[in-house]
Amino acid sequence: MDAVFKALGDASRRRLLDRLNVRNGQSLRELCEGLDMTRQAVSKHLAVLEAARLVVVVRQGREKLHYLNPVPIHELADRWIGQYERGRLDALSALKRSLEGSTPMSSAKFVYVTYIQTTPEKLYEALTKPEFTKVYFSDTGPQSTWEVGSPVRWKSDPAGEFEELGQRVLAAEPGKRLSYTWHTLQPMHQEMLGMSDEEFEEARKERSQVTFEIEPAEEASLGVKLTIIHDGFDSADSKMLASVSGGWVMILSALKTMLEGGKTVAEQE
Repeated sequence: MDAVFKALGDASRRRLLDRLNVRNGQSLRELCEGLDMTRQAVSKHLAVLEAARLVVVVRQGREKLHYLNPVPIHELADRWIGQYERGRLDALSALKRSLEGSTPMSSAKFVYVTYIQTTPEKLYEALTKPEFTKVYFSDTGPQSTWEVGSPVRWKSDPAGEFEELGQRVLAAEPGKRLSYTWHTLQPMHQEMLGMSDEEFEEARKERSQVTFEIEPAEEASLGVKLTIIHDGFDSADSKMLASVSGGWVMILSALKTMLEGGKTVAEQE
């Protein structure tokens, strides 16, 4: 957490985080635009933010795109706000809300990184085996044979049956990578999202995909690094993008808690 506090302690770095909060997934060139800083200075600040896990870099062709990662803010809140009276830390709470984003992001991609105290093999099992997925997915899915091309089935309701929603496995490398296509908006989403019939039918044409990248953390003490990339949305205004962004944060938080034996960040220290 020292690295997080150090990274947030500089106004220029906070400004870079604010810019990513407004528009996520920017290149170094884009982040430098309009700033009274040299390209080298911006690069150094981004390196500090990346070391603190506040920024994640994703390669897209020859370009490196930078994404805001709110996980360390969640951990910071667990460690400090959870122990003290929340009213005395209004400034920190405001920072957390700001970084998690009340402003819509313009990048049509959701990127999230977390570190889990487990092994790559156990994490892959937790993503694929029903006895694990039912715990943090509230018994709704997913289920599959996890062979490339095989269907991925879900429950719309915990009390219902698993359904075929047109999803297919794209990649399945135990301990390394899992990827599958995502379902389209379902009838229940129309009312939840307040969409007209025309809006709903148009939105249902969109087909996104989710990818879980698993790798050992840069520091052994951090365990395993899990990167989730949900992309393929038609635009940053996608209803599905808005829906999954909040959902994945809660699901991965529950996954991390399950694999780490129910311990909070504070209890692990």
